[in-house]
Amino acid sequence: MDKLKKMESKKIMEAQESVHLADLHLPEDLRDLSYTQCRQLCCEIRTTLVNTVSKTGGHLASNLGVVELTMALHRCFHSPEDKIVWDVGHQSYTHKLLTGRLDRFPTLRQENGISGFPKPSESEHDAFVSGHSSTSISVACGMAASMRLNQQDHYAVAVIGDGAMTGGMVYEGLNNGGKVPDNLIVILNDNHMSISKNVGALAKYLASIRGKEGYVKTKWAVERTLDKTPVLGKPLAKVLKTSKDTLRNTLYHQSTLFDNLGFVYLGPVNGHNLEELEEVLQVAKSYHRPVLVHVNTVKGKGYMPAEKNPGEYHGISKFDVMTGNPEVSVDTCFSTVFGQELARLGREDQRICAITAAMKYGTGLQFFASECRDRFFDVGIAEQHAVTFAASLASMGHLPVFAVYSSFLQRAYDQLLHDVAISNLHVVLGIDRAGIVGEDGETHQGLFDVSLVSSIPNSTIYAPLCYEELRTCLKKALYEDKGLVCIRYPRGVDQSEPAFREPSLTLSHYRKGGRILLVTYGRIFNEMVRAQVALAAEGICCDMLRLTRIFPLLPQAVAAMQEYDQVIFFEEGVKTGGIASQVGDALLESGFRGRYSSVAVQGFVKQASVAGSLEHAGLSASKMSDYVKGAVHGHAT
Repeated sequence: MDKLKKMESKKIMEAQESVHLADLHLPEDLRDLSYTQCRQLCCEIRTTLVNTVSKTGGHLASNLGVVELTMALHRCFHSPEDKIVWDVGHQSYTHKLLTGRLDRFPTLRQENGISGFPKPSESEHDAFVSGHSSTSISVACGMAASMRLNQQDHYAVAVIGDGAMTGGMVYEGLNNGGKVPDNLIVILNDNHMSISKNVGALAKYLASIRGKEGYVKTKWAVERTLDKTPVLGKPLAKVLKTSKDTLRNTLYHQSTLFDNLGFVYLGPVNGHNLEELEEVLQVAKSYHRPVLVHVNTVKGKGYMPAEKNPGEYHGISKFDVMTGNPEVSVDTCFSTVFGQELARLGREDQRICAITAAMKYGTGLQFFASECRDRFFDVGIAEQHAVTFAASLASMGHLPVFAVYSSFLQRAYDQLLHDVAISNLHVVLGIDRAGIVGEDGETHQGLFDVSLVSSIPNSTIYAPLCYEELRTCLKKALYEDKGLVCIRYPRGVDQSEPAFREPSLTLSHYRKGGRILLVTYGRIFNEMVRAQVALAAEGICCDMLRLTRIFPLLPQAVAAMQEYDQVIFFEEGVKTGGIASQVGDALLESGFRGRYSSVAVQGFVKQASVAGSLEHAGLSASKMSDYVKGAVHGHAT
């Protein structure tokens, strides 16, 4: 069947100049196309990206910027034998289209659809799971080493953005990758920005070498001329190619950081010119040693709203293609409320400092950055550095607040333990995107922060329900608590009922006279309220206990649970090591004689809507109600 399809697609290409993705056997047919046909496909790909992401939401600007680069990679390399590793992975949409997933592309980021990130279980062309930044070079190093050990003459290619180059793991990979003669190629996709504007010495360094495209062009011209020169031409070309820095030093009298780490540096080249891209990639392949190719691209290329505002189109919800306007504009959410309150407090207290790891807008810190510029620090994609930097500020008498997505905080566990907690330094974490985040899937769910942080001595965790409670918790975390203090809040807006918005710093006990107590924290209390109403309609009376300070466990919370015959804890987090597990231990130790059970997340959560994910995890109102009814009748599962 595959052979027949190949023959049919080849006939189509021979019969007409114009081709379409649906007509091709991908990625193999790409290598038979003319440059004119490739450019036509690039236009079709951009149209497909815009039309699809406008309906599904997703990462648009970064994908529009790598269309030609992805095309060139699949024309110059042979996936899946050659491994293409996408850093972060959110710029792999074109890769998915060029590896036979056009028919499934409308399901992007949807439940049971294709992931917004590379996923080996989805396709053999997805070399490695990636959702966090700065890992691709280390992954490609391991793959290249394996190929060498197995005597396979294939290539490992890491595609990494300039924003991800601010992550320290990149330099661990470069330092080790440059030592060995492996077929390792690093593509530095330099679009001059990450989610927030690139910062620091590296951004300045890359800017200093961006304008030197003449180096590569001159090098190629010299090598092509020498290749055509009889007798001495090819030997001389080989000497130029294999002698480190010869031509570069002749032209610029300098080496680069990458040269010094053991990589051949090629570039910068125009990332939207297929001919230049393919030529530089073929040169990179010919070295058979570590090479770094520096490619300049335009984020949002081909869709004017995204080109003008690439940050807004990094990760975007559904939008109108004609205007670029989102279907729903949300000005106020937990992130903005946190950021605005921190900015207000920062105006009044010169000790407060705010830190982000390249997520100024995503975490709402743009307000603090505008009003307290000298005390705002964007450290780049470097969560480990951010935590230790915060600890150091705290040791000097400042009040540092690090706002970070729950998923990304996982990268800094050692620093929380070693650099903050052991010295009991006062550092505040704003843990954004806590709980299920939906369509971004396994790599971005915020389900592990509670079990991680609650294992650290001298730490405190709050889970506010509403905006006002978030503001109250932030003030307490800054001015009354000590040590590591975390405030976790979900992505999106406050959906709590007005009747339950009275701020609490400890717990709220809602009594109806029942003998069953339902316990939770954070936003799924909203689901619990609806479940309680539904259960009451069926004659099952339940009381509710909502925790605001979820760790350390409050003695009064455990005492309140002792009053009931049955306690059921619902938790939007992993079951192992979660608060529900700790409550169970505390009840057992206190001699609780009633029945206790819990419902929490088990395993990784795939992409789906937040509502769908809560349903699957047993944390929606209907699933809570079903579980309680089962518990009452003795058959809860």
